[in-house]
Amino acid sequence: MSKQVQDVETIFCHGVGDDFLVVVTRDGKRLFRAKLGLSETSAGPRPAKFRLKNGSSEEPRQPDEFVELARRAERIRISEQTSRQARDELREMLEGYQLEAKVVRTCRYCASAGRYSPITTDTAVKDGQDWICTDCASRELERELSYVGGVKGAAMDRLEELMLEVQDLERIVNLLKGRLDPDLTKFDTISATTDEVDPVRTDSLNLHPGLQELLEDRFDTLLPVQSLSVEHGLFDSAEPRSADHASGRSPRAGGDDQLVVSATATGKTLVGELAGINNVLNGKGKLLFLVPLVALANQKYEDFQDEYGHLVDVTLRVGASRINDDGNRFDPGADVIVGTYEGIDHALRTGKEMGDIGTVVIDEVHTLKEDERGHRLDGLISRLKYTCEQRAKRREEYQGAQWIYLSATVGNPQQLTEALEATLIEFEERPIPIERHVTFADGQEKVRVENKLVKREFDTESSKGYRGQTIIFTNSRRRCHEISRKLEYSAAPYHAGLDYRRRKTVERKFADQELSAVVTTAALAAGVDFPASQVIFDSLAMGIEWLSVQEFHQMLGRAGRPDYHDEGKVYVLVEPDCSYHNSMEMTEDEVAFKLLKGDMESVMTHYDEGAAVEETLANVTVGGKAAKRLNDRMLGDIPTKHAIGKLLEYDFIDGFEPTPLGRVVTEHFLEPGESFALLDGIRKDAHPYGLVADIEMRDEQL
Repeated sequence: MSKQVQDVETIFCHGVGDDFLVVVTRDGKRLFRAKLGLSETSAGPRPAKFRLKNGSSEEPRQPDEFVELARRAERIRISEQTSRQARDELREMLEGYQLEAKVVRTCRYCASAGRYSPITTDTAVKDGQDWICTDCASRELERELSYVGGVKGAAMDRLEELMLEVQDLERIVNLLKGRLDPDLTKFDTISATTDEVDPVRTDSLNLHPGLQELLEDRFDTLLPVQSLSVEHGLFDSAEPRSADHASGRSPRAGGDDQLVVSATATGKTLVGELAGINNVLNGKGKLLFLVPLVALANQKYEDFQDEYGHLVDVTLRVGASRINDDGNRFDPGADVIVGTYEGIDHALRTGKEMGDIGTVVIDEVHTLKEDERGHRLDGLISRLKYTCEQRAKRREEYQGAQWIYLSATVGNPQQLTEALEATLIEFEERPIPIERHVTFADGQEKVRVENKLVKREFDTESSKGYRGQTIIFTNSRRRCHEISRKLEYSAAPYHAGLDYRRRKTVERKFADQELSAVVTTAALAAGVDFPASQVIFDSLAMGIEWLSVQEFHQMLGRAGRPDYHDEGKVYVLVEPDCSYHNSMEMTEDEVAFKLLKGDMESVMTHYDEGAAVEETLANVTVGGKAAKRLNDRMLGDIPTKHAIGKLLEYDFIDGFEPTPLGRVVTEHFLEPGESFALLDGIRKDAHPYGLVADIEMRDEQL
């Protein structure tokens, strides 16, 4: 040991039972461990036994060797976790040899394992009544979390980050036991921002007298995004569009085409309404107001009836056979047609005449990026523009339509604006701040956490006099009902599977503050008007697909309304190491931080072969020989020759006309694979229910 004694840096002593564990280090590295025992003599406490430790074995040494070792050490340290009596006895022994020792705070786990780890309250983590080093704290956290399902990956990283930030192990572990600690669950705050825009006075607009009077009765000035839109040509167009240049016609009546990108509740919807109603009343063609979902179409139809019904006729078009419950069937001659994308596209594919169209409003235009619905919206825009152009050729007094595209979330607004040949109206103001929180819980614990959050929010009243209400987003209709039943305060499920009257009842009760919460699937994300102060993500999936950053922001943007609330709150409830289908590559904790930190995706349409064939068939059905021109003007790239070849191979077209089979396929929005599955089943005399089940299973496997 004499060689090891040279240049000893530190001797660390930690009381273990009646003895002391001695750790000898040099340059921060442990040289060896030993066990020291003291005995009382007439001269005071003295070393009585000294044994070197080698694993589980011990090698006896002369007690005086400890004294020699201590004399050569640069410093001697005694663990604060050693009992006071033992510390005093050891210090008295060292003083007998004219040696000094300092009591230091150390990590108790390290000390017990024979490691010297001095710590301070600034560099350690609290564990009960003790403080431990960060390495041991991380190991203890991992051990504790193993009891609740083996949390790892992104969830573990987040919890470890929080633990080092707050320096308290117990507070972190409690997060997984449903304890809501706002200081720990808070991820960030999206601040309220204000862009300086000079408001446009409503009495300066010079709209049709009926609309002008209605608007002045409601507002003195327009909101900022509305003012920007008016200032940039919403009601008057200085330049003709490129399509008008090509035709040699004068510019069409009405204002500029616009892409309006602005956060939820900033008033962008009124931009489309004002342009459309003004064009209707001035005899410049009807308004088509298009949305992605039936629930949204129903709500918008009622809004138009309530707000403009005394000025214009309003009808609803949501599909081939779907009609609103009051019995009013689709009237293609109405002044205003509110519809779903598929509802209007079906009218085009089946050759229904809708007359002169003066304004087309595409709400939620970011739908263009969705895998299943995006290509159909892309095709609809192309087909509807073609239909308007063909009508303009036949009717000289008709000058075509003005297009207004609306979205709260677009990652590439400039690129999308150019692709749509529109003017960009971008307004980045957020009326009130949104506080975002993340906490971890399994599927059953999530409901208990949601119950606490809903109760706390509903018991809180804003400075505007409104109780806090919650939207809970989950991934299935069954889960909607399960959660709403388990909430203590009044709540209701809301999804596309409910009938029209039941959905309207939920909407009314929420508006009247009779419900503390609604529990919904993706239907509400696209804009059904529930003035909620809080949004909770029970799941980060919709069906068996993870949310995109764009969808996530669209949904969390429902939290907080400036006329109702002082702030919005968002809670993301994450089940660590969880996915909802074996096809999902990431886990929910990984997805959570990807969504919270991620950049908005670009809005562009991408085509696989099935989508290319489906849209080309629809373009042939509507445009005949002009199908290639319709394909070329779409946002996504379609290999037209290949698609035409497939249509001929499948016997869906004859020349540039759909065959009877092709017409059925396009009118029912079938992909080629679905149509072949149906044909095969029909030939085999399969039961209709079996056919539907086979198609559903086929879609799930793709």
